[in-house]
Amino acid sequence: MFCVCMKRILYIVIIALLILGAVVFDRLVGFKFLDNWFGQKPINIESRSVIKEESAVIEVADKVSPSVVTVSIKTPKQTFLQFSPFGGFSEGTRGGETQDIGSGFIVSENGLIVTNKHVVSGTGTYRVITSDDKEYDVVSISRDPNNDIAVLKIDPTASSGLKPVVLGDSDDLKVGQFAIAIGTALGEFRHTVTTGVVSGLGRGITAGSAFEGYVEKLDNVIQTDAAINPGNSGGPLLNSKGEVIGINVAVAYGAQNIAFAIPVNVVKKALESYSVTGSFPNKAFLGVRYQTVSKKTAIANDVVAGMYVVAVVDQSPAQEAGIQVDDIITKVDGVEVGEEADLAELVAKKKPGDKVKIDFWREGETKTVEVTLSEVES
Repeated sequence: MFCVCMKRILYIVIIALLILGAVVFDRLVGFKFLDNWFGQKPINIESRSVIKEESAVIEVADKVSPSVVTVSIKTPKQTFLQFSPFGGFSEGTRGGETQDIGSGFIVSENGLIVTNKHVVSGTGTYRVITSDDKEYDVVSISRDPNNDIAVLKIDPTASSGLKPVVLGDSDDLKVGQFAIAIGTALGEFRHTVTTGVVSGLGRGITAGSAFEGYVEKLDNVIQTDAAINPGNSGGPLLNSKGEVIGINVAVAYGAQNIAFAIPVNVVKKALESYSVTGSFPNKAFLGVRYQTVSKKTAIANDVVAGMYVVAVVDQSPAQEAGIQVDDIITKVDGVEVGEEADLAELVAKKKPGDKVKIDFWREGETKTVEVTLSEVES
């Protein structure tokens, strides 16, 4: 009896070892017959990654879309004369219609919204529309003179229930990390969601167009391949956690998958400045137009290198200090201006009311004047 029991136990052990060996062999060489027996399906790592990425985008879109707004403008209605070869002159009208022009995002529960300065540069009545199609009148606009940033304020009594975004940290960005953009693409398709990566950091660009009446140099911006179109301007660029990492500002015309965003830490500093007085400080103003004279050009023309003054604004600090057309400005507070240090950048670091010493060259002589900078409206 004992021998029979031992034999049964031995048979069971042998069968168990055979099954275990078959499982190991199946995993090593890739035979799938045991998978069919036990109903186990192969794991598709690529499919799992796609599902994870899709889930992140869906989660961010659901979380942040209520905080993203469309900016619209109603321009004044204007009457003008139009000519037809069949009927001569007749009276026509333009304007008076409401049009979606850009995007923005809510940064406080009491009705503060961030967008681009160039989005709200026109003349008219502005409104913002939330994702649930509620419309709010913009009661005030503050434009940052040093950045393409503006803060819109809507009526706080009508803005209950607004959901502000979470501002991230753009100093921690890495090239290649995931990026999501939300905005009103082409001024028509509200709450469009696009995805991509951070393609580059520390870029310098010129945003806007001289033909549109807006041109501004922007430094240290984020480059992304997330699709950003006209109308996306002012909307948020987000990371996979739904935190704002930048404010979409420009696209590169003539190129594909190249767009730019102002780092969110620049936005944070602008909001800190705004929170103190409820407005942005005015930019320091000198009042000259100029061209750069390189060292090579200076030597060829027997002049000095610096900034050649081509125009002086009437009643400006520069005119009052005696600076004239054809002068070449060489230093500001002892710092040489030229190819490495731009005059506008040095003035931008000053505040209205600051006194600066300006050295300039005129007809073979170097002169120094003290200029009290004024302020210019943004």
